[in-house]
Amino acid sequence: QVLLVESGGGLVQAGGSLRLSCAASGRAAGAWYMAWFRQAAGKEREFVASRGRGDSTNYADSVNGRFTVSRDYRKNTLYLQMNTLEPEDTAIYYCAAGYTGGSVREIRTYNYWGQGTQVTVSS
Repeated sequence: QVLLVESGGGLVQAGGSLRLSCAASGRAAGAWYMAWFRQAAGKEREFVASRGRGDSTNYADSVNGRFTVSRDYRKNTLYLQMNTLEPEDTAIYYCAAGYTGGSVREIRTYNYWGQGTQVTVSS
């Protein structure tokens, strides 16, 4: 049962933009928090941005001011608008949903995960 499906990844030049989407279904659709994480080759998965049902948002320092996370509750979809992309943004981007308590910046906070979508930024 696939609960989170990401799309919108691809190859873009530095300075360009991409918008990622994450379609949620089933129990993931009503999750209190949804978030984006990313994992670059050879590195650990890291927090990017989150949005709660109360529309609270959190961003990693590395993307603050360049990325915007939004959520369409009618479509059960989370978005990540990424502007002014840098080669350092190259990674697989994962959508997460749920809430087990604790910080929204931590992997263990989320119950459900998507399969990821590749974002590659060329210099």
